[in-house]
Amino acid sequence: MAQILNILLADDDKDDCLFFADILSTLPLETSLQIAMDGQQFISQLEKESAILPDLIFLDLNMPRKNGYECLAEIKSHTQFNTIPVIIFSTSFDQEKANQLYDNGAHYYICKPANFQDLQCAVHSAIQRVQLNNERPLKQDFLISKPKSILL
Repeated sequence: MAQILNILLADDDKDDCLFFADILSTLPLETSLQIAMDGQQFISQLEKESAILPDLIFLDLNMPRKNGYECLAEIKSHTQFNTIPVIIFSTSFDQEKANQLYDNGAHYYICKPANFQDLQCAVHSAIQRVQLNNERPLKQDFLISKPKSILL
């Protein structure tokens, strides 16, 4: 029997959550998706005693009640959660902040592309990279999806 990949998405944008669920349905593996609509709800879901811990976390940066930076810091400071791969999943991008997120333990960064197909490719790539190698990547491989204005 194939293993189910448990994913926790923290994102306050309902449309992005729907797109994300659609993307997961196109994967060639079985997934289970939990969604938290704000940072406080996200941390509460992780800390529930009855909760199945996620295999992978997709974390938006700009959320109400607790932002993604605060959530990442809590995840990485908690011994029960600090080994769960975290993929930053955000519309905003700032190189200095991306460097800080990498230094604080995030595995990958996806700057949400404008179209569904590019977003699908970025999410699939992130999941595949984590499955192939659960180790954190080198810093130069941290950014999976670049905003159009960034030319590297």
